[in-house]
Amino acid sequence: MAFLTDDISINTIIGKGSAVSGDIKINGFVRVDGDVDGNLETQSNIIIGASARIRGNVQATSAVISGIVIGDVIAPAGIKLLSTAAVIGDITTRRLVVEDKVVLHGKCNGIEEPEEEQPARMR
Repeated sequence: MAFLTDDISINTIIGKGSAVSGDIKINGFVRVDGDVDGNLETQSNIIIGASARIRGNVQATSAVISGIVIGDVIAPAGIKLLSTAAVIGDITTRRLVVEDKVVLHGKCNGIEEPEEEQPARMR
């Protein structure tokens, strides 16, 4: 399963030791290694590093999580939870990969694959 394949250049980094309070809306690929107290939304992909602590909802195209998220995670393309991840909240996605030792306390909501559009038949 491939994650994060459409855009590999990180636009925004919240570094280790940084703390942000308030909702964040970012246009582009995000990496979080610090603390965020608020909702985080991007139209692209997100990496939540092992030292990251997010207290709020996360919304992205796809997500790789190895830190702590206390809130819901919505990533339609896919979510990968690495062995150091802890998610206390609901997950909504099409694809979910969970490594050993992950802490997940919440519901997993699956999104159906979009049906391919059938070409219109001529009569």
